[in-house]
Amino acid sequence: MVVDEVRERLFELTDGKYREMQIKTTPSVDAQLFIGVRTPPLRQLAKEYSKHLDINEFLSDLPHKYFEENQLHAFIIALDKDFDSCIAKVEAFLPYVDNWATCDQMNPKVFVKHRTDLLKHIKPWIRSDKTYTVRFGIKMLMDHFLGENFDISYPKAVAGIRSDEYYVKMMQAWYFATALSMQYDAVLPFIEDCSLDTWTHNKAIQKSVESYRISNEQKAYLKTLKLKNKEK
Repeated sequence: MVVDEVRERLFELTDGKYREMQIKTTPSVDAQLFIGVRTPPLRQLAKEYSKHLDINEFLSDLPHKYFEENQLHAFIIALDKDFDSCIAKVEAFLPYVDNWATCDQMNPKVFVKHRTDLLKHIKPWIRSDKTYTVRFGIKMLMDHFLGENFDISYPKAVAGIRSDEYYVKMMQAWYFATALSMQYDAVLPFIEDCSLDTWTHNKAIQKSVESYRISNEQKAYLKTLKLKNKEK
């Protein structure tokens, strides 16, 4: 079975020191579920198995047991060049994504050429009750809709999300910091009007101040907009 074959291949690539680092940086995953495989060999394995005749057997074997199986799954999806096929695989996998790394590293290239169709999926994603589905939706808005495809309704949608989940709030902050670096004048009112909860508001400012794409003058002003650590 391809599922057993994949797992065997992953264990052959175990790196103990890297595993220990992963355990520390991905605390939402049980430490026992890390094999310890670095990203380059995982991506290489994804290229190999994306062409495997029985790869759908692995992709449908959900939930996966190990972190690296999720990573491999995400990398295989990202290689799909057909939008309809790719989005179907993303939709099937998202409910099982259980960590920020797998969520953030799932970047299908085919989405670039199908942004209008992608948007139809983003809207329900950000309304999901699944932490990493929401996070993925916000990240897709950040990755694909802050340039020429920008619309003020997108930061409005992100600002409207209310969650107690750290990994959702952090992505909201990352989104607004990135949005400020690319659409400063349009996005600044969301910060001035305190459209985010206090923690996310301050984190967005912190990340903006750390960005080299924000001018010193802009950083100085943003610092004046920080809120006291008390929820509104």
